[in-house]
Amino acid sequence: MTDDRHLTSQGIERKQQLLDHAATLFAERGYADTRVLDIVSAAGVAKGLFYWYFENKEALFRELVEQNRLNLRKAQARAIDPEAEPLRQIRQGAEASVRYMAQYANFFALLEVENIDKHFTDELRKGTEIHAADVGALISTGIDAGTIRNEDPLVAALGVVGTVAYYSHFHRTGRLKVSPDELAAIVGRFVVCALASDESIARRVLG
Repeated sequence: MTDDRHLTSQGIERKQQLLDHAATLFAERGYADTRVLDIVSAAGVAKGLFYWYFENKEALFRELVEQNRLNLRKAQARAIDPEAEPLRQIRQGAEASVRYMAQYANFFALLEVENIDKHFTDELRKGTEIHAADVGALISTGIDAGTIRNEDPLVAALGVVGTVAYYSHFHRTGRLKVSPDELAAIVGRFVVCALASDESIARRVLG
């Protein structure tokens, strides 16, 4: 796989074009039923160009997963007020995650399907581990400040990550008939009430 630092602006654009078309085809057909030939045909480029940027289809898929993970973190960062207290930051990050997962529902649905055979388990777990570590750090700070319940930070963080993931899954599969913004607000309230050290703090953060 090529190093993006060594690509021209046109090369970066071509590579992204392949990633975008592959993401669409994967979502429509699944990973196994999408061939490299299908990807290059959709992108309108020669097959040889694909192998200039990617070693194989698996390498492209892994890069898509990584790109999606980075984009999710960027969406979280944009939503989080760096001056806010930890519990409010956790709420903001959870709400942003729900909105992002709703916006890119097809890709997250694909990740769930491809994880069945455990082929990409290592890649898919990275996102959960990074998200949990970020939330866990905020929880630790909140515990020290007395605004978050004194629980194991990692265990509590996995609760937040799981809440975001499962509510998003139920929304994606049509079992929750609410808008993404409504769901984000529900998840935000749920997380705050679960973590706050007392009701007055939860009310303040939710206010």
